Amino acid sequence: MFTPLKTSMLGRATENGLLEINIINPRDYSKNKHKKVDDYPFGGAQGMVMMPQPLFDCIRENSLQNSKIYYMSPRGKLLDFAKIKEISSISEATVLCGHYEGVDQRVLDEFDVEEISIGDYVLTGGELAAMVLVDTVARMIPGVLSGEESALEESIYSGLLEHDQYTQPRDFEGTFVPEVLYSGNHGLINLWKLEESMKITLERRPELLRQFLEDENNWSGRSKAEKKVMEKYLQLL
Repeated sequence: MFTPLKTSMLGRATENGLLEINIINPRDYSKNKHKKVDDYPFGGAQGMVMMPQPLFDCIRENSLQNSKIYYMSPRGKLLDFAKIKEISSISEATVLCGHYEGVDQRVLDEFDVEEISIGDYVLTGGELAAMVLVDTVARMIPGVLSGEESALEESIYSGLLEHDQYTQPRDFEGTFVPEVLYSGNHGLINLWKLEESMKITLERRPELLRQFLEDENNWSGRSKAEKKVMEKYLQLL
């Protein structure tokens, strides 16, 4: 399941010593002869619940209680930029992948586990959610990306959705790249990018645009032309 963590950008980051990813199987700590880790929930319900014993032993024998533990759960707080930055700043984090109907609450209480959700939907297991968490946190670690600033300049993190992107050729089947992008005028190019981002954000995530425009920090250092564009979209909200 976790092969993607060993390839591409994350694989290179691990090889370069920027990340260390350890995968631990709770079944290895089950005292059941069949390596069982789940059982029926008390109170009656469909599905199975991960039992406390394998997880308690797994956490204690690997000294994971000394790290911050996160549990991927649809009832957790939604993963956002602030939480991603917070996790990327700590030296060690443990991600618990739930399965079936979840995890015995005594595990979460004993180890002060923080629940995190990646969206209002349910997956068949926590592995995919855990990989999303690892990938997005890894991008914030200096040196993982080729450009130190590129992570913060991404769509969403900048406060706006990203503008449209184009590459060669300029003319493809009669459809042309906007002329401003190859004009060489970087001031006009930046202005075009800002306006396109604001237009797209207004159409798709107006609440983000409002938050962006209401933040005084986003106005400081702007040119008169940029402020004029921002004022235009402030009136459109």
